[in-house]
Amino acid sequence: MCTSIIETARAEGMAKRGDAWFPLSQVVVAYDHARHAPLGDVITLDFLNTDLDPGARAGVELTLETAKELRAALDRAIIAAEFEEAEVRGKGVVVRLARTG
Repeated sequence: MCTSIIETARAEGMAKRGDAWFPLSQVVVAYDHARHAPLGDVITLDFLNTDLDPGARAGVELTLETAKELRAALDRAIIAAEFEEAEVRGKGVVVRLARTG
């Protein structure tokens, strides 16, 4: 049974195929039968560039549990990165104020 669960999002970054890197334009997240992994239904992450040839993609098939762990790891990394960015911006403001004051 196909689930027809598909979500897409704009993507900005790079992916690698073979020895070459290519810019990303989109990521597709789906839940459906595994195509390559010896598993049942999986979360598929398909990173691609719609302006390049069909081979400009990097795909991953994950178990639902692995996808949940990935989501949690992403959440932790994003929170830490946002805190770091706020610290850097905050220090920049202090330095500018000190220079003008």
